Amino acid sequence: MFRKLVAATATIAVWAAAACSMTGCGTVYGMAEASPQAGGYARLGPPDAPVRLFYSDTGKGSPLLLIHGFGSSTYTWKNILPELSRDHRVIAVDMKGFGQSDKPYDEHYSAMDQAELLAELIERENLHDITLVGHSFGGGVALALALQADGRLKGRISKLVLIDTVAYPQKVPVFFKLLAVPGLSHLSVRMVPASLQASVALKLAYYDETKITEETVEAYSAPLKTAAGKHAIIHSARQIVPPDLDEISARYATIQLPTLIMWCDHDKIVPMDIGLKLRRNIPNSDFQLVKACGHIPQEEQPEQTLQILDNFLNGRNQAALGQASTTVHR
Repeated sequence: MFRKLVAATATIAVWAAAACSMTGCGTVYGMAEASPQAGGYARLGPPDAPVRLFYSDTGKGSPLLLIHGFGSSTYTWKNILPELSRDHRVIAVDMKGFGQSDKPYDEHYSAMDQAELLAELIERENLHDITLVGHSFGGGVALALALQADGRLKGRISKLVLIDTVAYPQKVPVFFKLLAVPGLSHLSVRMVPASLQASVALKLAYYDETKITEETVEAYSAPLKTAAGKHAIIHSARQIVPPDLDEISARYATIQLPTLIMWCDHDKIVPMDIGLKLRRNIPNSDFQLVKACGHIPQEEQPEQTLQILDNFLNGRNQAALGQASTTVHR
């Protein structure tokens, strides 16, 4: 019984990392499609404990900052980044602990920790008129940055895109609780082969399993083969729910940025009710539904995702979206 419990824990632990977005090392597999690309590493954080964040920088025009989800990397944007970079400067960053960024053995992996590093990156690159695009956990980071739009980042952020975003208290899957148990968390991510964990994760995150390729499974599983990658996933999971989430979420009503809320119609990870609640509480927001999609629209339904993004970025009305999306009001 204990062996089954540990195996299940390991499987779902990676589902949390993968299903909330794409897992790390994605730049190795996907970013070549967006070439030519600039970017590199930004040395951020306090001088006595700096962190190198990897980022790609492609295209010209008003900037988009793409923020991946928990356990993910720039890999998750590979199907939409080339098209976006035709009309925009697109900066896709690996957050601390994921992809090609540093994975220090510390415990500073909360959404606020990540937002602080990205705010520093925005200032360092002197970005203005930015559209923040955040997926899942990355959407929570984008919300944290948006709440700074009237303060430290005043005048720099112009629009906000939230994709299947964590935002409010919701039922926490058992694996997050188990990952908080010393010893068990490390044991659980070591007992089951990484490729098996990734395969199960993808089946939970995707609506259409036929779209899962061997390359994608490998991209998901690669970070789980390193001690630093496992550390990042475990400590990110332990901080996925901020202790002051109620206080933070109460401030969403102060966000005045034009906001697109995009949600998959078959999301098993972050309930659609979360997105609809965001729609009700963010004054200048619009909710758009992506059809035949699990949790990762930029991967599973890139054409729909691009069409919805394009209409939002260019200020087109909802009717122009046609059959690519469905507007839901509750």
